Amino acid sequence: MSPSKTVVRESMEKSLFGKSTKSKVVERLVFALFRLSTYFVLLCAATIFVDIVYKGGKTVFRSEFPFLNVEFLSDSPQTLHVFEHQGRKYEMSDSKFRSFREGIDEPIVTETYAYSGGGIWPCIAGTLLLVAGAMIIAMTLGVLSAIFLSEYSRPGKILNAVRLSILNLAGVPSIVFGIFGMGMFVLAFGWNVSLIAGWFTLAFMVLPIIISASEESMRAIPQGMRDASFALGATQWTTIRTNVLPYAMPGILTSSIIGVARVAGETAPIMFTAAYALRDQLPWEGLERWYDLFFQGVMALPYHIYVVSAKIPQNEYTSRMQYGTAFVFLFIIAAIALSSILLRIRMRKKYRW
Repeated sequence: MSPSKTVVRESMEKSLFGKSTKSKVVERLVFALFRLSTYFVLLCAATIFVDIVYKGGKTVFRSEFPFLNVEFLSDSPQTLHVFEHQGRKYEMSDSKFRSFREGIDEPIVTETYAYSGGGIWPCIAGTLLLVAGAMIIAMTLGVLSAIFLSEYSRPGKILNAVRLSILNLAGVPSIVFGIFGMGMFVLAFGWNVSLIAGWFTLAFMVLPIIISASEESMRAIPQGMRDASFALGATQWTTIRTNVLPYAMPGILTSSIIGVARVAGETAPIMFTAAYALRDQLPWEGLERWYDLFFQGVMALPYHIYVVSAKIPQNEYTSRMQYGTAFVFLFIIAAIALSSILLRIRMRKKYRW
């Protein structure tokens, strides 16, 4: 901005708002502090994401065709063998090393690194199963509860106490839900460490968020839309099904986005109820009956990151596994959240009021 324009702007501000006072100066300083704080938070978040994408991308992508580390995305976690043979350094997962050693008579001295070879396909499959099952249970129970609280319940002290309890549950630490899930589903119900135990534990963890957001979305629908439906002779359930739920669905989907991010990212609940550090078979492999799937433990990306980061000695090979897993994990969460956002946008265009 040129000096002449600056002078004109200052003179206009003085003529409109008067001279600068102490309170106005303080207000500007506070505003600047808020702006700097916001930029600082965004910078920190961007730094973390760039670091994960940069280091994790080296593990996931390759410079040669097909440009993806297929082994990392399709194999199970294995021990990494690092050794030298005929003047050349090799890095092989356990399965490849066994095949390589079969054709060699001389002994090979290797350095082994746990969880640093192979890939994370069982972790990806387990994470998707956990998220899908938990969100189906949470959305079903959450929307039904929100319908009752918004449409059927009567205002009073009991209703206020229920809503306060739901808000308090939203602030309970995840490890408490993990201990609750272990005590109830794993031990009391006898489900052991399994998918179904993890589903219900994670569903109960995000249930308060979904109930609160869904109820607010339904209460935001104008009462006139309900009255018009009643005037045409519709029952209360028909009114809810046709005039309330469709228009409240964008807000309900917003809560599901938050729920997906929390369900997929929690380590403590699945550590107690659903996740194994290492499992040879995928959940759907080796089943005698189809419903045995629900009572199988799984591997999961957040728990795998925790094990590789905190339970084994750290080195350059475990670091590659950590960042590669985190990169894939963020991509999966972003993809699920993006699909929910696109569905919400589509429903907002379809249902307008």
